[in-house]
Amino acid sequence: MTEAEVLAIFREADAILEGHFILSSGLRSPVFLQKARVFMYPEKTERLCRALADKIRAAGLGPIDFVISPAVGGIVPGYETARQLGVRAMWVEREDGVFRLRRFELPEGARVVVVEDIVTTGLSIREAVEAIRKLGAEVVAAACLIDRSAGEADVGVPLVALASYKVPAYPADQLPPELAAIPPVKPGSRGLA
Repeated sequence: MTEAEVLAIFREADAILEGHFILSSGLRSPVFLQKARVFMYPEKTERLCRALADKIRAAGLGPIDFVISPAVGGIVPGYETARQLGVRAMWVEREDGVFRLRRFELPEGARVVVVEDIVTTGLSIREAVEAIRKLGAEVVAAACLIDRSAGEADVGVPLVALASYKVPAYPADQLPPELAAIPPVKPGSRGLA
């Protein structure tokens, strides 16, 4: 699947929003990728995750035992990518602000790919990788549907991205005037009570 085809699926689902958005990283952006609108369509989600699974296989990572995703945003693509790879899916979730594998047992030495929805700074993946490594598993790579950083984010392991889509992101105190003139909204899930 080409990058243009990935973005076309997001456009078909009205999932590329324009305005002034506060990203989960805290950065501000004129574009927000509302992947939940894509995940409403099982057939679109299946197409994207099948292509991501194919790209993971093509990366030559060797055997994979589990896909683990950061909650909440990574659960749907993680599950479907695991299904396409024929492995089990799990997720880490925040407990006292730290990712933990709360609902599952992970065998020591298991080979894991962390699957995320969208990568901006890579923070969620880095935190997930740390939690998984503490359990004695090997994180062989991370994967995402869209890398908003276009390869600039450091996730701590090799990153397999189905598409790159460079979108500007700014610290709140360094907004361009046209963005500062628009009231911000926070559509993501990080930080919700």
